[in-house]
Amino acid sequence: MLHIPRVQLKADSARSRIYRYLYESREFCVKQTLAKQCDVSMPTLYQNLAELMEDGLVRYSGKEQSTGGRRAQGLEIVPDARYAVGISVMESRLRFSAADLRLNELAYHEAPFADIARLTEAVPRELDAFLDDRGLERKRMLGVGITIPGIVTPECDRIVMAPTLHLRNAPLLALAQDIPYPVYIVNDASSSGYAEWFACGESRNMAYLSLENGVGGAVLADSVPYGGDNGRSGEFGHICVEPGGLPCSCGRRGCLEAYCSARRITEELGVSPDDFFVGVERHEPAYETLLYDMLRHLAVGINNIHMALDCDVVLGGILSEYLQPYLPSLRRYVLAGNPFEPDAGFVRLSTLRKHTAPLGAALFFIREFVSGV
Repeated sequence: MLHIPRVQLKADSARSRIYRYLYESREFCVKQTLAKQCDVSMPTLYQNLAELMEDGLVRYSGKEQSTGGRRAQGLEIVPDARYAVGISVMESRLRFSAADLRLNELAYHEAPFADIARLTEAVPRELDAFLDDRGLERKRMLGVGITIPGIVTPECDRIVMAPTLHLRNAPLLALAQDIPYPVYIVNDASSSGYAEWFACGESRNMAYLSLENGVGGAVLADSVPYGGDNGRSGEFGHICVEPGGLPCSCGRRGCLEAYCSARRITEELGVSPDDFFVGVERHEPAYETLLYDMLRHLAVGINNIHMALDCDVVLGGILSEYLQPYLPSLRRYVLAGNPFEPDAGFVRLSTLRKHTAPLGAALFFIREFVSGV
């Protein structure tokens, strides 16, 4: 069943206000505070808390320090009352992640995958194996988010273009038909950006730049993912950073993806990112030359994004896991090409370094559930 989570008005019942306040709160919360913040009477609070507890969504969380009288009991949501699964489709493997209502990862699994023509068979089969092996109760599952490394139509029914999968104008409905749960299909970088926004707990605007075998991104404006008129917002990998430069998987030349992807490392040096950065640490000339060429072109792309959107640029994906030691150099390159900023602090690394794409896909169902309790 293909399911399209949409931005929706939050329910405004007392039950919803109480649950959302507990969900969003990170501090010890007692009944008196809850009643005041949610603007409900104590009888209404007791009635709704009883229902939420009966549904397994809320529980007591201990007692606050005594000030001489009876110690008050705290309240909190039950994070694992529900969960969602995210599946990331990649060139050579499928990545599965199950996340609770706070996006804590409950389980993770990778399955080898090599034949794109058999994708519709592989995903439901491996999903069942993942749920069984990890002992995840199906009745608690909210849905399955699937990320694709390419542009997906707003209706989630077709891949417009996925260069790393060698797909163009490919149907997607068959991918959902054999999965007996709500299914949402989304671009992998957009999903990663959504997960990063949630993990940071920020309400600011943000551009997320994903550095994987392909390069993509996401834009969040006022905490809402911005997809653009055609669902192509955040396709930062195809910004031109070197006119007439290296060939890109999209068929053009000089794209950011051609210069700053993990695929470039493998194709030019025949090594994995792990081995590449070990070589850089050993000051091997070919490795250092490639790294700093990547950083200079990455700075051009970052400046283009920042000039257009005027917000923080967050680097995620495989390569971001290795960039901390080289962040000062990258920021110097960025600053040299930016006439407005006193520093390049707007460039930062992702908080979530691993499994961001499948976690972000799961988050779409989690947020929908929390908004509708």
